[in-house]
Amino acid sequence: MTVKPVILVVDDEIANIEIVSAALDDDYEISFALSGNQALEIAHAAGPDLILLDVLMPGLNGYEVCRLFKRDAALSDVPVIFTTSLDATEAEVLGLSAGAIDYVTKPFQPSALRRRVGNHIEMKRMRDQLAGLAMQDHLTGLGNRRMLEQRLQGEMRQSGRDGSDLTLILMDIDHFKRFNDTYGHLEGDRCLQRVAAVLGSHVNRGRDVGARYGGEEFACILPDTCHAGGMTVAEAIRADVEAMAIPHAGSPVSPVVTVSLGVTTGTFLPGMTADMWISKADQMLYRSKETGRNRVTGEGAALAPPPGRR
Repeated sequence: MTVKPVILVVDDEIANIEIVSAALDDDYEISFALSGNQALEIAHAAGPDLILLDVLMPGLNGYEVCRLFKRDAALSDVPVIFTTSLDATEAEVLGLSAGAIDYVTKPFQPSALRRRVGNHIEMKRMRDQLAGLAMQDHLTGLGNRRMLEQRLQGEMRQSGRDGSDLTLILMDIDHFKRFNDTYGHLEGDRCLQRVAAVLGSHVNRGRDVGARYGGEEFACILPDTCHAGGMTVAEAIRADVEAMAIPHAGSPVSPVVTVSLGVTTGTFLPGMTADMWISKADQMLYRSKETGRNRVTGEGAALAPPPGRR
């Protein structure tokens, strides 16, 4: 079943919302808000693909709301079309300066509204497709470092909002340089792909993230995951990689390819940074290597913001 794009309609007049809904609800899922403050709440919950935003509303006006959308990392890429009965030139100039991509005038012409919305939804789909390619590691199909760091920032904020645990796993293929030296880079690439497939099979919830961090390094972001749960996932990845029994004659650890993993878990507090999370997981990974490799080392609730930043 095809999922319809979501349109958020923000207008303090119910009649206008009903007109827009009648014009668009065959092709789109419609959410609505009656004020600027309500729009900010509903936008986070609904995850709209496009926002139709009234200019003149009590409280926050449309221009102010649009600026707030554009400052919000979770909403900044969502296209905003202003709806207005103001002078077209004035509305266009102010709207574009606030971050909108288009405007439509009231009273609405349903066919023109459908055409404008359809064009911008299609352009957003194409932008999202290109952005997705820019965030992907082409060899393994996992996310790349850029995507990992971006998603980690978002999940840290979510952890701060709801007080949930956030687990990060870093993973290294043991003695991978010796593998390449022994079997060649083509076999090295195949090895990376097979290890990535194992990792991907364990990163299977909606917000979980698996990424190739660089070279033979991989990472997982596990939102809403306690430390014991993160350790369980890491151990399952370690065991499944070993069970593939990919020959590794150059390894002093094992005759087959193995991985070492570091796990850290915490709840975001003001003052924390993504680098702190990554650094702590990297310390745990280093301990796994230092104590013999082919193992998981972790530490829970070990993150703390700088002094005075609580």
